This record gives sequence, structure tokens and C-alpha cells, in this order.
Amino acid sequence: SVMSKQTELGVEENIAAMLSYLLGWISGLIVFLIEKNNRFVRFHALQSLLFFGGLNVAMVIFQSVPGIGRMLSNLLGIIWLVFMIIGAVRSYQGELYKFPVAGDIAAGRISH
Repeated sequence: SVMSKQTELGVEENIAAMLSYLLGWISGLIVFLIEKNNRFVRFHALQSLLFFGGLNVAMVIFQSVPGIGRMLSNLLGIIWLVFMIIGAVRSYQGELYKFPVAGDIAAGRISH
């Protein structure tokens, strides 16, 4: 079953995948660097790295825009929180859930 596959992190794959979302792109990067073999975990780690890394860059850029920039950055912060929860819950449930854009990129990179 999906729930019994071990990982290089020493926990079941759904736990390792969930962990890659808890600190955004930072935890995605850490899990991606540690986990070399498990495709499910690597997909979620890379998706987290790409998605939250992209959001982080956009938030920094928006914060420098006068007026509406801070509001846009705050909106991205809400999107960040929502997708962090979705990613953590779906991966914990053993789902290969794809986020917009980042999910397809991650899937393409991990399948090779």
C-alpha cells in the first residue's frame, strides 16, 4: 500500500511528502535534497520548492510596488497558506495532487 513505503527520511512516504509543505519552499528543498529514490516524495518536495519559491519571489517583487503592492503581496500570502494546507493534507492522504503550473513542471522532472 501507499502508506507503507519507507523513505530516506525514515518515515512513511505520505509523512515525508507532507513535511515538504510545512515550511514552504525551504522544507521542499530540504526534503528534495535528502530523498533520492521515492518518486512520490520527490514530486511533492519539488512541487513545494517551485510553487512556494515562485510565490516568495512574487511577494518580494509586489512589496516593492507602491500602493497596491502590499495588498497583492498579502493576497499571495493567503494563497500560500491555502496551498500549504492543501499540499500537506493531499500528500498525507497519499494523493499525487498537482498545483497549478508547478505540479506539471515537477511531474515532468520527476518522471525522468
